[in-house]
Amino acid sequence: MFNRSLSIFFLLISYPVVLYAEPPIISSQSAGMDSQRLDAIEPIVKRALADQEMPGCVVLIGRRAGIVYHRAFGYRQLLPEKQPMLKETLFDLASLTKPLATATSIHLLQKKGQLQFDNPASQYLPDFHSQGKASITIRQLLTHTSGLLPDNNLKDYQDGKRIAYQRIDKLDLRAKPDEKFMYSDVGYIVLGRIVEQISGSSLAEFTSKELFQPLQMNETGFNPSETLRHKAAVTQMRDGNWIQGQVHDPRAWELEGIAGHAGLFSTATDLAKYATAILQASQKISTTPFDHSLVNMMSTPQQVPGGLRTLGWDSQSAYSSNRGDLFSTHAFGHGGFTGTSFWIDPELDLYVIFLSNRVHPDGKGSVNRLAGRIGTIAAAAIYTCPDQ
Repeated sequence: MFNRSLSIFFLLISYPVVLYAEPPIISSQSAGMDSQRLDAIEPIVKRALADQEMPGCVVLIGRRAGIVYHRAFGYRQLLPEKQPMLKETLFDLASLTKPLATATSIHLLQKKGQLQFDNPASQYLPDFHSQGKASITIRQLLTHTSGLLPDNNLKDYQDGKRIAYQRIDKLDLRAKPDEKFMYSDVGYIVLGRIVEQISGSSLAEFTSKELFQPLQMNETGFNPSETLRHKAAVTQMRDGNWIQGQVHDPRAWELEGIAGHAGLFSTATDLAKYATAILQASQKISTTPFDHSLVNMMSTPQQVPGGLRTLGWDSQSAYSSNRGDLFSTHAFGHGGFTGTSFWIDPELDLYVIFLSNRVHPDGKGSVNRLAGRIGTIAAAAIYTCPDQ
């Protein structure tokens, strides 16, 4: 019995694997962060609430060792009646779907040897080849340099998923591949289809099995259950009803709530599990489903016209207004239309999660600069901590 236990011990230290539960709450002092700096978050959030930039938000800041700051502010719903924002609120992540679900899935398939970034998308989707699209690569789709337009007409989606895909396959290019950076929902819809084509399952099924379940992100996925929908922040109205726990994006809605560009829901705590896994893997601590090589590939900046992107995330581009000013050059992140932002900085051992429903009730909120200021404060709390 002793020899067997000893063998298991040496196996574990030779191949460390992190089994995920909820990251622990740790003090700012033990995390090496200046608590007085973090105290500056509350007044700027309250100012944004007073200026009606959003009805409410959840802010979560953490390091590899655990969660340092987790607060809920304002309301998750103003109409038809006010309901307070809670730390456990579920959010429509909008375009955070792109890196968290779709791009991560592409990287997992690449890790398994089931695709290559520089192979043409048409190798996996044979009908995606007309109008100059035959040479578009997976890499170009991930970095928004494929030449595909940002969005095609919403009417293209209103005759069912199969017809919508056929119409995308027939689209013209707006630029030659690699000629321009054009942020494209269409490109990520194509990537979502590639995940489904290779895996033989829906994007929702693949991400649940291969990504969210291993990380114990039990409240993350597409088309939340009825129980989870009641926890969701309300966005806008559709067909005379308030949207709660159903995707806000109109194209993802027509695609039955599951699309490569939008449709994912999650909580701040679940996203902290993803961030922790990334930071662990960046330090060569094996995790499920990540490892160091995958995270390095996913987070390394790629030069694109006008800025830097990674294979799935933002780095420093025209879309980086929600990026903290003091983040290192290794930081990567993304935002979402509904008012979400998520940045990870492996060099600082830091992640900053900002989730809001800024589109409620009338779509006029604005939070990118607020999210960026919070990121700057979080990084400053590390730089100015006496123990650092």
